[in-house]
Amino acid sequence: MIQPFIRVDGPAAALPEENVDTDIIYPARFLLITARLGLGPYAFHDRRFRADGTEVAEFVLNRPEWREAPILVAGANFGSGSSREQAVWALLGRGIRCVIAPSFGEIFQANCYRNGVLPITLPPAQVAALSAAAAAAHPFAVDLEAGTVTVAGRPPIPFSVDLERRLALLNGWDETATLLNAYGADIGTFEERHRRHQPWLFEGENDA
Repeated sequence: MIQPFIRVDGPAAALPEENVDTDIIYPARFLLITARLGLGPYAFHDRRFRADGTEVAEFVLNRPEWREAPILVAGANFGSGSSREQAVWALLGRGIRCVIAPSFGEIFQANCYRNGVLPITLPPAQVAALSAAAAAAHPFAVDLEAGTVTVAGRPPIPFSVDLERRLALLNGWDETATLLNAYGADIGTFEERHRRHQPWLFEGENDA
């Protein structure tokens, strides 16, 4: 199971740069870390820190207003480059549950859905407006049930998500749970028929 995504409220960090790849999100030298949890400190590491380890104060996720922002408004082709699920794990480790962008790297986008991060694709003009609102520290609300992104005092912006992925996020289903929900009845029917036609395969399965 993954953490369900129903609604997220809070500040949104604006990172409008295009082509932010997975090596920027999670530098390759940290791939030797095998843990899935606790990767938040490595997210955007080389943007957040100088070579001597001091923080880059002007980087958006180091600013007090956005240090704990649960929403990221990004530029086009966010998460492009090599496949590394650690990039999403690192974002989750920082508490980021939603990324809004004009487009995503295909594998990164799939990894987001797989791990409970909502990637929202919107037209560039809408993303630019949201980025400006984020930079002005306006509160955001992302409601997956309603399918809307709302900035305080403005009309909601609708977005769409594939039904299967939407249900998985709302319910906190991982890939196995999603498959069982979609095909559980078919699996049960097959097993029943299999037992009926080849009962000898199941003899003794309940023996102590």
